[in-house]
Amino acid sequence: MAADSTKAILFALGANSGIAVTKFAAAAYTGSGAMLAEAIHSVADATNQLLLLLGMRQAKHPESEEHPLGHERVVYFWSMMVAILLFFVGGLFSIYEGYHRLTASEPLRNAGVALIVLAIAIVLEMVSLWGALREIRKVQAGRTFWHWFRETRQSELMVVAGEDIAALGGLVFAFVAVLLAMWSGDPLFDALGSIAVGVLLVVVAVAITWEIKAMIIGESAEPELRKEIEQHIRSRPEVKTIMRLITLQWGNRIVVAVRAEMAPVASADELIAAINRVEDSIQTRFPQAYWVFFEPDVPRPAAKT
Repeated sequence: MAADSTKAILFALGANSGIAVTKFAAAAYTGSGAMLAEAIHSVADATNQLLLLLGMRQAKHPESEEHPLGHERVVYFWSMMVAILLFFVGGLFSIYEGYHRLTASEPLRNAGVALIVLAIAIVLEMVSLWGALREIRKVQAGRTFWHWFRETRQSELMVVAGEDIAALGGLVFAFVAVLLAMWSGDPLFDALGSIAVGVLLVVVAVAITWEIKAMIIGESAEPELRKEIEQHIRSRPEVKTIMRLITLQWGNRIVVAVRAEMAPVASADELIAAINRVEDSIQTRFPQAYWVFFEPDVPRPAAKT
């Protein structure tokens, strides 16, 4: 079953838009730096989800002379933009805001309101994360979340999940910070909470950026899928030996290139028919294999020394 990234993105967009408005109102009412940092973070998240939706829309543009394999990989570009925004707008701004509060601290006003707003935001963010994890479980295939995060080629779903985890962690940090500031009367805890939120966002943004960098450079299909494709080709009676198999993830599609020694046939027409049967079987078994390039070959003698 394929994961639906659009559902996860819409879940997150709805949650973050509502949360951002509430947080800004609460930050203005209470004077909480941690709350303001969280409000900015929610705006960044909502903007990020709009960018992901834009990328998924652009990915549907058809092939052309300039882009013979289509525009599917544009989602990697927008995912990278999201990670950069999360790093600078979310992470660094929160750290700056916390540092500013350390040097010019102001007492919190009506901290109870901030706690109520943060508690509601935590619940909404948990709903958003649940939506992302529900889609991830469709393709997780028994892997741990971290294992899936490292191997997935679905950048937009990875970004949404990473954002949701960072947002939920940030909300918990902010809640604890405001609670400690209210309990102790010391606004230092509020400033430290803002810095903690920023550091968390920076860490998550770096992790997402590292994974998307690999996709932009060019990654194969997920290891398990690549293994299944190879086993399928080996099982075909038309194929004697696989000499080289290349898979390349192209957005939600896959490019498959095969160089193989074919079983003996009587004519060139029969060879072409055999290759066509193998290609058709690959695309039937693996619909995401949108392009299949098959090159028949024979083993070459080892070079003399």
